Amino acid sequence: MRKYLYSRASHYISSFCQYYDKLWHLDRCKWDDGLLYKKIRVKEKTTVSLADFPQLEEGDRDAILINGNLNYSYDIQTYLEELYKKSSRSTRIVCVLYNYYLSALFSLATSMGIRKGPLPKTFITQVDLENICRLSGYEICYEKNIVHLPFSLLGIGTLINKFLSLIPFVKHFTLLSVAVLRPVKEAQKKSLSILVPARNEKGNIENAVKRIPEMGVDIEVIYVEGNSSDNTWEEIQRVAQDEQYTKRFKIKTLQQPGKGKYDAVRTGFAVAENDILIILDADLTMPPELLPQFMNAYYSGKGDFINGSRLVYPMEGEAMRFLNLLGNKFFAKALSILLDFKLSDSLCGTKILSRRDWLRLVEWRKNFGDYDPFGDFDLLFAAAELKMGIINVPIRYLDREYGSPQISRFRDGAILLKMTLIALFKIKLKNI
Repeated sequence: MRKYLYSRASHYISSFCQYYDKLWHLDRCKWDDGLLYKKIRVKEKTTVSLADFPQLEEGDRDAILINGNLNYSYDIQTYLEELYKKSSRSTRIVCVLYNYYLSALFSLATSMGIRKGPLPKTFITQVDLENICRLSGYEICYEKNIVHLPFSLLGIGTLINKFLSLIPFVKHFTLLSVAVLRPVKEAQKKSLSILVPARNEKGNIENAVKRIPEMGVDIEVIYVEGNSSDNTWEEIQRVAQDEQYTKRFKIKTLQQPGKGKYDAVRTGFAVAENDILIILDADLTMPPELLPQFMNAYYSGKGDFINGSRLVYPMEGEAMRFLNLLGNKFFAKALSILLDFKLSDSLCGTKILSRRDWLRLVEWRKNFGDYDPFGDFDLLFAAAELKMGIINVPIRYLDREYGSPQISRFRDGAILLKMTLIALFKIKLKNI
């Protein structure tokens, strides 16, 4: 039973820890033989006590494993507060919790010699954990209930567990749960790389850089042009040499080698030099003047992945056609279910993340596969899978001032539907 429980838990934890820099097993219990710790896949791992725990640096993606300790603590808040002082905003606390409702099963397993250690004493509900986290400076990035039936039974037990985890109410009666906590900490202002992917956007190129507000840090603007037919590339070259802009920003210009927005994003981010990466679509339907709102969400620690939401405020004019609006709402709801995170808009082009997290995302994509030509879903999938902490920033979606929408509602909608099904099988069902 113990081996199966830890096999399922390690499968889930490894799904994101394999892309992290290091795993710390904190205050390992006397009866813990380290089986779970050994099974987790990560680049580097070590055991340590809280007293000897070092001060972690922002940018390093460290995971701290707390296996069962909270079920024996009489002051969880103080324990987490002490850990908060030594964590960085990029640290993730991985708590393995035992279900007090099923203590009779733990008692039976202990009496049969299957389980080691005393019975869990502290009763932690989801509501209690959320309150304790808020009091001690954390938010719960993700929580996963694991294992109803603690035996494989030649794979039959695993299938039963997958089925039961999909049933409302029943899914909460599991032996184990894994909660991933994110320290809510402010960050120092850092340099920005603003990527502007552009195809047939000649009339918006100058405004894209002209309307970027001062944000108190060094900024580089990276234009990536993609197979335009309206002299967009020539306009980019002209603007990139204009002294009024080169005084304010470092400007880079590129032409993407392939097709699609995500190819442009990869091309631009590959040459980005600054700490924080921003995508600003060249159609300017998301006003550049609103970028400080996105950056404030990042700097204040509200999340490590900032996602724009266009579906809150009334849209200007014909900014989004009716069928597009319905499609956006459908995909936002669908991805919210598949990613276990509430998204209000899954297709807004403006997104912010750190360059180091982008490099982790690139590694994740090698295993996930290359399916998304647009990049919006891919970025959200990775942010959810890597437990980055997603926050939605509402914006007012504006009409285009130049050009026309470059989206084919039915063809591109079919691609997005395919991506949604891929998420169902490669994320939702895989992590059950």
